[in-house]
This record gives sequence, C-alpha cells and structure tokens, in this order.
Amino acid sequence: MNVFRILGDVSHLLAIIILLLKIFKSKSCAGISGKSQILFALVFTTRYLDLFTTFISLYNTVMKVIFLLCAYVTVYMIYVKFRKTFDSENDSFRLEFLLVPVTGLSFLENHSFTPLEILWTFSIYLESVAILPQLFMISKTGEAETITTHYLFFLGLYRALYIANWVWRYYTENFYDQIAIVSGVVQTIFYCDFFYLYVTKVLKGKKLSLPMPV
Repeated sequence: MNVFRILGDVSHLLAIIILLLKIFKSKSCAGISGKSQILFALVFTTRYLDLFTTFISLYNTVMKVIFLLCAYVTVYMIYVKFRKTFDSENDSFRLEFLLVPVTGLSFLENHSFTPLEILWTFSIYLESVAILPQLFMISKTGEAETITTHYLFFLGLYRALYIANWVWRYYTENFYDQIAIVSGVVQTIFYCDFFYLYVTKVLKGKKLSLPMPV
C-alpha cells in the first residue's frame, strides 16, 4: 500500500458514490450509459473471484465487496428501478466491438494460462475500454450533466493515480506488471480530452458540451 494506491481507491469509490447519489437524488438515469455500467460490473465480477480463494487484507476484501455491490446496484437502478428514464436510444455503442477483442487478447496475453488468471487479465483489459460507451453517448448527445462530468473526472483520476502507484512500486519494490500498466495508460489516454474540457469548462461553471458527430 502507498499513498497513490489509497488515493486512487478513494477517487474510484468517490466516482461511484457520485453516480449513485445522482441517480437516487434525481430519480433518473438520464445521461448515464447503462452499457458502460454493465461492463464495469463485469470487470469487478471477473477480477474479484479471488475473494473465494485468497485473503490479502481486510481493507482489500472490504473494498472489493463495496465495488461489487455498488456496480450491481447501479445496473439495477438503470435497468430496473429507473428504467423509464434510461436513454437507450443514445446508449447505442455495440459491446461486441469491445468484448470480442478483449476476450481474445486475454487468452493470448496473460501471466499464466489458468481460469482465474485469464479472467483477471480479461478484467484489466476490459476496464481500459469500459468507459467508451459512456463517452460515445456524450459525443452523440453533444453534452453531459455537471454531476456526470464529476463522475467521469474522478474515474479518470483514479486511473491516473494508479499509474503513479505502479511507478512508485517499480522504484520502491522493483515490481512491474506490464499488463496492468499498459492497460491503465490506454484507459487514461481516453480521458485526456475530457480532462481538458473539465478543467476549461466545468470547473469554470460552464456546461460540458461536445461537437455532435457527423
């Protein structure tokens, strides 16, 4: 554990809390990609199967359980409780474009060819692209609510902090996980344009808007 890992976990948890509070308070899922949330639920499910086989620490176990519960509560809110407010027309990203290559890559490039390791690798690769349906939805509608942009900012910040965590572990522990680092960098790159717009618009009180796709 180090400060970057802890701050990354806090940022990740804060992003999820912001999203859930937005749904609960507004009783609406408008502007939220259900497909991205399904992918994140799949990420946590395949990554945290070691809950049944390995105990690392109380902190580790509690955080895993919280992320799993929050992910499935979010999916339930979108597709069941507040399904009438869900914008399925604009949440039109085709998930097979992500799931098929990610599945193939997890079988080809992993640390060891075992079921749990392949599923863990699948979760790492999938997390790096899971936000794409949400970004696609924002680009399709042309704008995003401020609360949704806060969610995306802290989600991107979590990945950036985890990159710092990997750098720290390399220099202090001589530990290096190429799969996690490369996937984290790819995911952070997807947020770069959004970070710029967040700083130049949202933090100045303006609504985030994007050019409509042609």
